[in-house]
Order: sequence, then structure tokens, then C-alpha cells
Amino acid sequence: MSITRRDFLRLSAYGFGTAFLAACGYGTGGNPAPLNPTDMPALSPTVISQALTELGFEAFADKVKFYQDNQYLYVESNGMPDHPLMVGITSWQQQVPLPQPYTGNNAWKIPLHPVIAENPVSAKTSLYRGAIALAVNGIPIFNALNNRGDDAYLYGELDQWGGHSGRADDYHYHVAPLHLSEIVGIDKPIAYALDGFPIYGLTEPDGSTVTALDEFNGHFTADGGYHYHGTNTYPYINGGMRGVVTVSGDQIEPQPHTTPIREALQPLQGATITNFTEVDSTHYSLEYQINGQKYYVNYGVDGNMYTFEFVDASGNKTVETYTGHG
Repeated sequence: MSITRRDFLRLSAYGFGTAFLAACGYGTGGNPAPLNPTDMPALSPTVISQALTELGFEAFADKVKFYQDNQYLYVESNGMPDHPLMVGITSWQQQVPLPQPYTGNNAWKIPLHPVIAENPVSAKTSLYRGAIALAVNGIPIFNALNNRGDDAYLYGELDQWGGHSGRADDYHYHVAPLHLSEIVGIDKPIAYALDGFPIYGLTEPDGSTVTALDEFNGHFTADGGYHYHGTNTYPYINGGMRGVVTVSGDQIEPQPHTTPIREALQPLQGATITNFTEVDSTHYSLEYQINGQKYYVNYGVDGNMYTFEFVDASGNKTVETYTGHG
């Protein structure tokens, strides 16, 4: 059974919804299918292609994979975007971007049947841990407020794309990745909140002006659906969860876990990140400056071995190795 554009525009307004399940040959009841994608019934290549196109994932299909059961859309990625990273950060805690194992049972889970909550959760006072949304390029989005409750953007903690690396060397955004609208088109979401509702860019899907956003940076649509918007001012992204979610330890569950391979470091005073290079698929180089002098962190991943080479302004090198999740 094919999925029409009208079907997808409708389900984008509501979240993924039952239209996606029905079109893909799944019912809305019964027990969830196994999590292993190899155990899932085969979907028509045409259906998969249309789903990627209409839901915003197609442009990143080389890095982002997805499958589903009756409850969730599962999204797999390595957490490393294609755009340049880290450049422009002036408040840096010495973390660097490392590939993350967002696959299998550790994939992202987006509810297929979002439900408006009687008691929404505000990101002003909670959700300081973990992600609150997932961008269509497979990169998680955290609260605009960092774990101290400060605006990460205003504190100089974010790069030119609105992201940085967290305590587990995991790259994530803290503001809306508005540049994705230029890639996927304004009629498609740039992200999905972890309650299942879509997040659009600076305009409505039809290109009209966004008006009357609520405190969560979202609003209801004429047909009774709900979606969020990214904005250039706080809260930048969804300002909380307008939909039903489970919160445990100030974090939405379920969501993937990250496992640090080294201890979290402290802010490096006076440092500004000036360049980041992906040498190859497993080796990277980050350049930063202090008082006009250049320093480097060169690092690579070989299976579950992580090697870091720290180069100071005089060219002296220090090497550290860690064993991690691989």
C-alpha cells in the first residue's frame, strides 16, 4: 500500500501516528515486535523511501537508519554529523566528539502515538539530563539550559551549529539545528521531540509565518494536531514536553545511554576552538588557541581502543590511551 503526500503531512502534524503504521502494514494493537531489525517484517522499499522523504530523514540515509514496532520508531546513528564541529566554542570543558553506539537496543525511540499531557513537563525547571529531542540527522538535542541551569548558547558553550560535546564526549545540540531546514525543506520536520511530536523550523510547513507559540515553543494546528518550532531565541527548541513522557532521574526514558571512556574534564580558561578536522572515519584533530597560541588534540578510535595525543604550543606531545565501548 502506498503512502500519499497528504497522509504524511497529516501524520507530521500529529507525530508519526497510526497512518504510518497502517500504510506500512502494521496494526495499532497487539504486542510490540522484536527490537532486532533483522526480525522485523520486510517493508516495501517504496514505503521506506517515502517515509524517509516525508519525515525528513532521506537526506541523511547514509548515516541514519530506522525501523519500527507498534510503539516506537527506532533511529540508529553514530552521533557524528556531517557539518563542521566545535568551531567557535569559547567556554570549553575539554571534551571532544566521539562516535556513539546508538544502534540496536541502544537506538533512539520516538513514540509513534504521541499524546497531549495533562501535566506537561517544562524544560525551565527540569530535564537537565539527557536529550529532549532527536534531529533528523541522528544527533540528539538537549535542553537549552545546561546542567547548571544556564543558557548554553549565551555562555559560549556551543559551536556555530549549536552543538558541543558532553561529559561522555558525545556530540549534541542545545539549540534548534535550523540549518537542517535548508537540507530537508521547510515542509519537513528538522527534529522530533522525545514525546513524538515533530519540530519544524522558522516557518510553518507551508511557508507561512509562525504565530502564537506556547511556552513549549509549540502550538496546535487547524486540524487538531500539535507541533513545535525551532526559534532564534530561548527556548530555541521545544521548551519541554507537551506530550506524555516518562521522566526518571530528571531524564526522559527510554533513551540511549552513553558510556564515558575517560573522566569528564574541567573548563579550560581562555581557550577558543578554532578548527576541527575529520582526518578519516576514525581519526580527528581539534585545534584550539589560548592567547593566540595553537594547541591540538589529535585522537583516534581503533575498535574499543581510544588514543589521544595532546600537543602544546611548543610542539610537545603527551599521549593517553583508554579502553571503551568500541
